[in-house]
Amino acid sequence: MKKPAVSILIPCFNEEDFIEAVIQNILEQDYPQSQMEVLFLDGMSTDRTAGIITQYADNQPFIKLIPNPEQYVPQAMNLGIQQATGEIIIRLDAHATYPKQYISQLVFWLKKLNAENVGGIWNIQPRNYSLKAKAIVKVLSHPIGVGNALYRMGVSEPQEVDTVPFGCYPKSVFEKYGLYDTNLQRNQDIELNKRIKRKGGKIFLVPDVECTYFARSSFRSLWKNNYANGKWVILTAWFTKTFDSLSLRHFVPLFFFGYVLVALAALLYIFVSGFSWVAGMFILPLVAYFSILLFFSTKISLEEKNIKLIPYLIASFFTLHLSYGVGSVVGIGSLVIEN
Repeated sequence: MKKPAVSILIPCFNEEDFIEAVIQNILEQDYPQSQMEVLFLDGMSTDRTAGIITQYADNQPFIKLIPNPEQYVPQAMNLGIQQATGEIIIRLDAHATYPKQYISQLVFWLKKLNAENVGGIWNIQPRNYSLKAKAIVKVLSHPIGVGNALYRMGVSEPQEVDTVPFGCYPKSVFEKYGLYDTNLQRNQDIELNKRIKRKGGKIFLVPDVECTYFARSSFRSLWKNNYANGKWVILTAWFTKTFDSLSLRHFVPLFFFGYVLVALAALLYIFVSGFSWVAGMFILPLVAYFSILLFFSTKISLEEKNIKLIPYLIASFFTLHLSYGVGSVVGIGSLVIEN
């Protein structure tokens, strides 16, 4: 039986260090190339990304380079969906690698489950082997770091969820539920999936489908990425006029940052005026928080047989939580100023 035609969409910008590996992964897929097209939506890269893609496209007619002058991901995805000829749309990320059965397994589960979207597990790996990079990866796949995001932790059987990374959709989904929201620089996939769920569609996280994602390797890049995520949590709720486009876990860092400010004020009061039981009570939760981080950081370090990871893990957890919360506060502030 002939397999369904698949359109693979890959938004990209300045990915010269990763793009060739992604292309090689696609060429090695066990899905028939006659039933695939690969659309690279390039956000006007200033490095060698477009040139590398063009070299492969010259020899592989199913690979195409499409300029995305608006640069943002939702615009790229909408452009790709509109030009796609396949009956199935699969989004891939340029910062990840994919096993040879990745496409065929997604298509199998999409058909078997009769779903609107299916996705697999994110296997997060460091970009280098420094203690800092290893710690960041552990934090990004731990419940204390990312809450109940199952796609970062794994499942043993198909499970209906609110969202999955990247995604595999029948093209008809976008005709029925609409395209990506171009107001959203971040969280556009979460918003789309919540829109699908709200209208009765089904989204599944499936086992045995796994991609390897290369995480940020410095505290600065971790802060920058999660600051933007936190900011767009607020802006997403504003633009969509609904909080159900997001989950409670997305807002926890906002309250955490608010509490940190209160705790710092209490510490300042104690420093200036001397100890006060009332001020001390505000500090206790912060002590408890760092005790929890120490406990889990020690546990992870022992599992990894490297206690040198402990301070890097604590710093990674705190950076992740605080940057997301600061971003959320800035998001609120920007809305107040603009409106």
